Amino acid sequence: MTEKPQNKPQEKKLNQEMKFNHKKVVTGDNKNKLKATEKKEEIKEGKIEEKKVEDKKDEVKQVEVQPTPQKEAEEKKEEKKEDKTPQKKVSQKIIKKEEAVARGINVHASKKHCMYICKFIKNKEIDTAISELNDVIKMKRPIPFKGEIPHRHHLGMMSGRYPVNAAKEFIYLLKGLRGNVLVNSMDLDKTRIYYASATWDSRPAKRGGMRFKRAFIVLKAKEFPVEQEIKPKESKEKLKMQEHAV
Repeated sequence: MTEKPQNKPQEKKLNQEMKFNHKKVVTGDNKNKLKATEKKEEIKEGKIEEKKVEDKKDEVKQVEVQPTPQKEAEEKKEEKKEDKTPQKKVSQKIIKKEEAVARGINVHASKKHCMYICKFIKNKEIDTAISELNDVIKMKRPIPFKGEIPHRHHLGMMSGRYPVNAAKEFIYLLKGLRGNVLVNSMDLDKTRIYYASATWDSRPAKRGGMRFKRAFIVLKAKEFPVEQEIKPKESKEKLKMQEHAV
């Protein structure tokens, strides 16, 4: 049997010292690591606390900023008052025009009837023309025609008719002409219809090779000076007779 060699006391001491030193080193490293982790945790805790404090501040601000319904109503009233403040309106100069125009396109009326109504209207005031055409619709006033047409009993008229449909279309156009006169800042009492014409417009075809009745109408009004009353000149003979009488 071989006996194990016994360690010497010196070797045992050296081994013990090495182990002790190694433990010291290990424990030092662990301490450093613990310190680092503790610092990180402290930093994290500090940041969390700061965030909590900031959140509380934000909540307080939000509570302070949130307006009450009374404040909202007051703010709205102030805004309305500001809006109601009078703003200086830019005055635009209205250019006065010399004439007013009204056009009728594709009028559902006979061209012949429109021509005679244009002749009847010309050189008249707009309101008088409208009133007379209303009488035509009521069959009270005939419009003078030419040709072999039945006679109508009216002063200064031999033959005439009552073109009701055409008269309605002309009343519509005359009202538009009156509106244009007022917009153009013209005097309605001084205006006269100095131009009125009716011509053929595009006539759609119908069955049997015939065409429907369509007319194109143009009306123009213009201001004319009021006719001054001119006194008639007395003849020379009357003046001589007056001188001899004196």
